[in-house]
Amino acid sequence: MPILPGAEPLFRDGGSVGVLVCHGFTGSPQSVRPWAEHLAEQGLTVSLPLLPGHGTRWEDLAVTCWEDWYATVERALLTLLDRCTQVFVVGLSMGGTLALRLAARHREVAGLVLVNPAMTFPRVQGALLPAAGLLLRSAPGIASDIAREGVEELGYERTPVRAARSLRQLFRVVRSELPRVVQPLLVLHSRTDHVVPPSDSELVLSEVSSTDVTETVLEHSLHVATLDHDAERIFADSHSFIDRLTARKTASDGA
Repeated sequence: MPILPGAEPLFRDGGSVGVLVCHGFTGSPQSVRPWAEHLAEQGLTVSLPLLPGHGTRWEDLAVTCWEDWYATVERALLTLLDRCTQVFVVGLSMGGTLALRLAARHREVAGLVLVNPAMTFPRVQGALLPAAGLLLRSAPGIASDIAREGVEELGYERTPVRAARSLRQLFRVVRSELPRVVQPLLVLHSRTDHVVPPSDSELVLSEVSSTDVTETVLEHSLHVATLDHDAERIFADSHSFIDRLTARKTASDGA
């Protein structure tokens, strides 16, 4: 299937510091493209891959699983590690989940920026998934939870139940790996989010082993905060975070 206009992956060759940008479940690079473009404008090398099954039609997502999504971001990370001296990983929603697994398995990751990271499946919906898979192929979509008027996320109107079951498995795997995350961490989460509860960010902050941790509450955005009222703050804070850690490494190398 052809990729939907706006859902195309992005790669910008820049300086020696790289950033891997990860989009969320049933979304596409469109959800985080302004974030990626802002970081590229600062002279960073930026990679924003399209996850398998995304950016086309929801039926394509139904035949993929979390291992496919993770393999894609891991390949992108390894490519950046080959060409950059430092690599950071940033992600929205499930993109944040994938970012955490990359950090847990690759100590070379220099730091993480997570926006509304997803870590739990809603209890009721999660309990119904096995039965729903026998009765339904899909459920209503979760895209475009945005407060800003006139802005829409390019995401699926339906959520394939099979892929949702795989997403629940990903959450279980990554929750078990959180103590292995030691990198500096910036977590920005919306006070009001109709897709991922703020308690998911609290879970991340309480379970990681990172000592350099910053938490920011976004007061004016819903789930897709990278397209919402707080987008500019996310862009600026993430660049400042990367700049601080890059400068610290440079000073350490010099010493």
